[in-house]
Amino acid sequence: MQHAERPSPSTRPSSGSWRPRILSLTGWLVALAGAATVANAADTRAVRAGDVLDPPVILEMPGQAPQRADLTRLIHLAGTTHDERDRLRRLRELEARTDLDATLRADLTQLLPVVDDWADGKSRVVADHSRAAENGYLCRFFTGRVRPAGDGPLYPRELSPGSPLRPLWAFYRGRMLIWQVIQSSPLLSVKERREKYFGEARELLQETRAAFPENRVVRMYLGEPIPWPKSYPADPAAPAWANLQREGLEKLADVIHWWIAERQLPDGQFGGGWGDDVEMWRWWVPVMIAFEDPAVTSAQERLSGGIFQQPHLREGFTSRVTDVEHSNEDTTDTILPMMHLQPDDPVWKQRALRLAELMRERWTARNERGFLQFKSMYFSVDRVDTSVARAFDTVYHPSIIQPALLYWQRTGDPALTALFSEWLKVWVDAASRAENGKPAGVLPSAIRWPDGGLAKADRPWWEPFSLGHNDALYNWPGATRLMTSTLLLAYHTAREERYLEPIRSMAALCVKHRQAPEGEPGSESWCARRMSGFLSDALAKYRLLTGDTQYDPLLRAAASGYVRYRLTGDAAPLEAALRRNAEAFRSNWEAYTAEMRWTDRVLSFTRNFLIHLPEPAPPAPSPEILYSSATGDPGNPLVFPLNAVRWRTPPREIAALVTDSSRTSFAAALYHFGAQPRALEAEFFLLSPGEYQLTLTAAGTDNATPLQQRAVHVEGPRVRVSLQLPARRLCLVKVSRP
Repeated sequence: MQHAERPSPSTRPSSGSWRPRILSLTGWLVALAGAATVANAADTRAVRAGDVLDPPVILEMPGQAPQRADLTRLIHLAGTTHDERDRLRRLRELEARTDLDATLRADLTQLLPVVDDWADGKSRVVADHSRAAENGYLCRFFTGRVRPAGDGPLYPRELSPGSPLRPLWAFYRGRMLIWQVIQSSPLLSVKERREKYFGEARELLQETRAAFPENRVVRMYLGEPIPWPKSYPADPAAPAWANLQREGLEKLADVIHWWIAERQLPDGQFGGGWGDDVEMWRWWVPVMIAFEDPAVTSAQERLSGGIFQQPHLREGFTSRVTDVEHSNEDTTDTILPMMHLQPDDPVWKQRALRLAELMRERWTARNERGFLQFKSMYFSVDRVDTSVARAFDTVYHPSIIQPALLYWQRTGDPALTALFSEWLKVWVDAASRAENGKPAGVLPSAIRWPDGGLAKADRPWWEPFSLGHNDALYNWPGATRLMTSTLLLAYHTAREERYLEPIRSMAALCVKHRQAPEGEPGSESWCARRMSGFLSDALAKYRLLTGDTQYDPLLRAAASGYVRYRLTGDAAPLEAALRRNAEAFRSNWEAYTAEMRWTDRVLSFTRNFLIHLPEPAPPAPSPEILYSSATGDPGNPLVFPLNAVRWRTPPREIAALVTDSSRTSFAAALYHFGAQPRALEAEFFLLSPGEYQLTLTAAGTDNATPLQQRAVHVEGPRVRVSLQLPARRLCLVKVSRP
């Protein structure tokens, strides 16, 4: 049987230019695949309401056997559906037929395992303890195997020339190329490599769209925003910030609940591999910590408890020697959320303190300058790699001990004060020194062991590690936000001004070079241009903790919309940030759910892929604005969280805006969107021990007639108070000294 020859992926012309020359059985199927339409009502579920379909065509063309048209119909339905299980079912129907020619059957046999892995990997999970991440059922079958044409063997293997299944093959290969880059920072950061992957992927997906124009998922990948399946109309009685926050919270909760229902296994994992699954809580924070959602709490308990049943965590930390960023995930990203959800549970307390014990006894020692320092950026529970290429303390190291840092913040434990404050002195000293080209006053990204020198003597201080390698993560500024937050925590807990010195010196450089042109890489002015991304977080927390206004000009220029609202009372920046987040969740539902292959990249589709397309991209999600506005924490919740409140109620039909949070006062606006009154509890975290008065009033009414008023006695770090919110009325809650 003859088949039209198709160009290889590396040489084929752009989508739509190739046409088969000889119409054999498979040629007929190719010609018909793009034109066939759904033949009966039962099949219309493959097409969403609102999709534009081509005019109907007659499946039985002159001279065409009825069964041939039926083959075409099955392939077309498989290519049109947005449901992967439905696609698999259609192709299984095709496989069961007895009238397939040998070539088509061979192509189907080759393609079906790929479709099966993509659609139904959850049904046959394989236990794999060889690595921490990227080995879950969602991605293990193609991780590391997909490269651009010409860079190695094609995966999935190409089908026969002219195969009617080629548009489906192109659909899977195109998406794999895209997700490989979304996941891989080294690929994403190198433009030439990124464009090679994305360029081939777009060509392949254009082939798919030409064959199956009704497929909304392929249109999404090609830059067309696909409307979100559910909307939350604005309440005209609610303020703009409340409608926008509510929309963001509801849709984020919808995404989280989808993952719990569709992806989570009984042992807790979500399909990306343990080391990636554990990071999901970071974007759950607005729902999980700002509010109380029983399904989310339960899912996190399963995940956190499940990973501690794995053999590599038998001694309380991973037995695999790997770098700081990856070695911390299994413990930090499972202990930390449970310390928020179950703060009094002794199991999580002991697991947090185990990290401090390992830091004290195995991972740190005195360097040649006399400072306590981490000896390496690669270690495990019982081994430390002090080879020259890896012997560094970095600004990423706070991530290793984050749960112990949170315990220190809450308790002021003197043993932890001695350990952490002693370690942080090495960073205060390193920031103060001008060495290896680094300006005085700037935190470096890495300190060498054992001599305490900055970065590597033979490389630029800001780029000690080669680009295109995982260790490039530790180049400056990298995770400096973690270190500045930790230094601020030390100032707050140990009450020593020295820990503020690096923050103050970098803020001074920002002020000094605010109007100056950017200098040479590594210079003061060059650094100043790159500090706002991490410095504003620490400065905002410092401002709300102390009331010190000296850094307000910097904060107004670089801080989040919520912080600018707290500084000025102007709601416009806050509403703009909430609107951008809401707009991010108005399209491309599948990108956050069924299409996502790596669980540490659930919210990354826009920022890691769509922004690199020629088509305009929607805003990227920013759940941080939901967390900050609902809790009063002006910055990142991972180190030194300053969440003033937790609303002990589900994140549905509600909006909350904290307007004041300090050691002696609290205030927030609340709006309940439901039709009936709502009972809830507010749990306060920052109030100092003492006597307070709580007042709940309806906005715009006389404060002399409150809806609720009561005395509040605060003894420890947390206190709960019951509230009763009326339906669809903006309310103000205030807690203050009598």
